[in-house]
Amino acid sequence: MLRLINILLLITLTVLGLSFAVLNADPVPLNYYFGYRDIPLSMIVVVALATGAVIGVLVSMGILLRQKQQTFRLRRQLKKAEKSVSTTSVLPAGK
Repeated sequence: MLRLINILLLITLTVLGLSFAVLNADPVPLNYYFGYRDIPLSMIVVVALATGAVIGVLVSMGILLRQKQQTFRLRRQLKKAEKSVSTTSVLPAGK
C-alpha cells in the first residue's frame, strides 16, 4: 500500500513539474560573469532548487558525521566505564 502511495506521489509530482515547465518555457535573459544567455525560466528554477538541495545535503552531512563521531566516542567511554565497574570488587555491607 505504501509503495502504491509513493508511486502516485511521484507521478503527481512529475505531472506538476512538467506542467510548470510548459507554463514557464519562455526564455529569460541570464547574465553571469562570463557572458549572457537566454535560458527558459523553468530551467533556471530547477537548477536553483537542485543547487539548494545539494548545498543542504552537504551541510547535513557535516553535522551527521560529527554526531556519528561523538556517538562512537561516547560508546567507547561507556565500554570503559562498564569494564571498570565490572572489575571493581563489591564492598561488604557494614553493620
